[in-house]
Amino acid sequence: MKKHIITRNQLDSENNYIGQVDLSNFDGHIESEENLGYVKFVKNLSAQGFIWFKDGSGIDAGKGIDASWGIDAGWGIKAGEGIKAGWGIDVGEGIKAGEGIKAGWGIDAGKGIDAGWGIDAGWGIKAGEGIKAGEWIGAGRSIKAGEGIKAGWGIDVGEGIKAGEGIKAGGGIECKLKLKFKHLLFAGFSIRKNTINEIKKITCGKLVGGTVCCGDVTETGLSDKTVKMENFTK
Repeated sequence: MKKHIITRNQLDSENNYIGQVDLSNFDGHIESEENLGYVKFVKNLSAQGFIWFKDGSGIDAGKGIDASWGIDAGWGIKAGEGIKAGWGIDVGEGIKAGEGIKAGWGIDAGKGIDAGWGIDAGWGIKAGEGIKAGEWIGAGRSIKAGEGIKAGWGIDVGEGIKAGEGIKAGGGIECKLKLKFKHLLFAGFSIRKNTINEIKKITCGKLVGGTVCCGDVTETGLSDKTVKMENFTK
């Protein structure tokens, strides 16, 4: 598969990409040199392979960012629309999307993750700071945030949830292992739903930490097998 490398001479004085190669639907891999700062794209940044911006380089796209393989950036990534990767998304700083964020594997950010719509990962979601979504948050494995977690709709996780601060969800919260947080937890604040009791459900293997201010908790218990899966809570 072919590869295009973004260099300093392909950027203007304001760090806009002005290279001759169209990267809005590139049939290959897209790389950048190191220390380019945030490289700006007026429209989409899309690759049939991977997108890799090396240390000191990040992505600022006016529309969406899409890679059939993974997305990796030394700094953060920002998109006016959605961000999608067939594999994982791994960035040194934050991830921000005007629409949704979706990864076939995991999502890992050194700082916060912020999506106007939902956040969906086939594996886990990890942020050094907070995680915020205008709609749902879903992960096949665990969610871990250094600060708080906020979802306009519900939160649904295959394993555990850990938040360094509080958790707020417009709908219900469900995880199979530990639901661990500090400070306060609110569930069921959505104004879009009529089934109030349904959206206030909090189901987890075990509740650990702060105070539930709103929501009906059901603890399903932890088996010996599930306890071994919970290293992320230690």
